Amino acid sequence: MRKKWNFKLEFVGLFLALLWLVPFYLMFVNSFKTKREIFTSTIALPGLWNLENYIEAYQELDFLRTLFNSLFITITSVLLIVLFSAMGAYALSRAKSKFSSVFFYLFVAAMLIPFQSVMIPLVTVFGRFEMLNQAGLIFMYIGFGASLSIFLYHGALNNISRSLDEAATIDGANRWQVFWHIIFPMLKPITVTVAILNIIWIWNDYLLPSLVINQPGKETIPLKMFFFFGEYTKQWHLAMAGLTLAIVPVIIFYFFAQRAIIKGVSDGAIK
Repeated sequence: MRKKWNFKLEFVGLFLALLWLVPFYLMFVNSFKTKREIFTSTIALPGLWNLENYIEAYQELDFLRTLFNSLFITITSVLLIVLFSAMGAYALSRAKSKFSSVFFYLFVAAMLIPFQSVMIPLVTVFGRFEMLNQAGLIFMYIGFGASLSIFLYHGALNNISRSLDEAATIDGANRWQVFWHIIFPMLKPITVTVAILNIIWIWNDYLLPSLVINQPGKETIPLKMFFFFGEYTKQWHLAMAGLTLAIVPVIIFYFFAQRAIIKGVSDGAIK
């Protein structure tokens, strides 16, 4: 009976895995087709496997410059979110007062505010200060990413005993040293989680860069991808090739970070 049940679970898991891979299959296969082949048969394999779409998409996207813009904005934003959120959550978790509780619940409440409701006022204010550029975009990402990150760090810090802080203080460490040398290393599992969550949405974000970045040559990959979708024409064959190029950095990141990701998840589960 148990073997039969396990077989059913394996079958369902295999089906869901294949279902999850379908979009990647369609994107990869259609990236080698002409526009006519895509509309003729989306699922079928291409008649000729050539790299013309990739070469043209690479040139149209100005891929190296656009990749650098996306990497710079994503890495800088995530590093600052992790830095400020960890320190902010540490201060809120250790300073038990009415004010710290109020500030924490304000951060939690900020997660419920939809971006569309503050979109126009935010862009207007940043425009007055001439911050509609990459620096302004990073600043906005820190603000939008801080709420969830502080919430996650705060929960993890509540599980770390204050006796560690007190013991380090008795040994002569100041608050800064206590945080960086004792507390922050213990937050590695949740830091990996915070970094992954923010990397995913910042790397794939289109709406906020489209509102903030108005300088040629400063576009991110999602923003530059809109080049393939004009008012009257949609170059799906180039878009598929561009999307394939766009996910390569994420795959490389996961390949090198998979040990840290798996260790972070397992450490969090043990705790």
